[in-house]
Amino acid sequence: MNPAETIEISVVVPVFNEAENLPILIPRLAKVLEPLGLSYEMIFVDDGSLDGSRSILKEMASRYPSLRIIGLKKNRGLSTALIAGIREALAERIVTLDSDLQNDPEDIPKLLEYLNQYDMATGWRHKRNDPWLKRVSSRIANAIRNHLSGETIKDSACTLRAFKKECLKDLPVFNGMHRFLPTLVKMRGYQVIEVPVSHHPRRFGKSNYNIRNRIGRSFIDLLAVKWMKHRQIQYEIEERI
Repeated sequence: MNPAETIEISVVVPVFNEAENLPILIPRLAKVLEPLGLSYEMIFVDDGSLDGSRSILKEMASRYPSLRIIGLKKNRGLSTALIAGIREALAERIVTLDSDLQNDPEDIPKLLEYLNQYDMATGWRHKRNDPWLKRVSSRIANAIRNHLSGETIKDSACTLRAFKKECLKDLPVFNGMHRFLPTLVKMRGYQVIEVPVSHHPRRFGKSNYNIRNRIGRSFIDLLAVKWMKHRQIQYEIEERI
């Protein structure tokens, strides 16, 4: 990547123990981005992996000049990895996706198209390829989240999103915020659309998230977001003299 080049698209990918998936994902991602005719960067945020993921990223960076690596000292979770990458992004249009091959890079051009009319296009995994227990728990969580927050988001935890960087400026930052990004962005007056995207079964590794490590923290986060939504300051200036 030429340092003097204006970057038009930044793709941020959080990584935690995905050594087997990275050699497949990075070429796929580059193959989708190259035909867009836009300058781009791929920011992979290694969230303290223990399986050699960072070494693989460094090796692949020699073959992909657009690949940047952000290595966190310790594992801090998905929200932290996403925010760390977004803060490093050089472009005004940002795409995020998971590194486990369950998100499909082929959906990226479709999401980017929506940024001509909206500020954020967030993925909706309408046909999820996850174990049944994870699918059921996700549906329940989304229903509770929507009921308490007054939202209609079908898949608030989908990492595959495209958005304008300005949407996230000055947003409250907290662990678990990735599940509430569409709501937080809408609270600031930006336009959000939910777009059906593909979802594939996990081929390698194991999920870093389960019901046990999500339900309690997610509910507490939800109450905080509900509080923020109802206590936000809103006003319109009628005139200035």
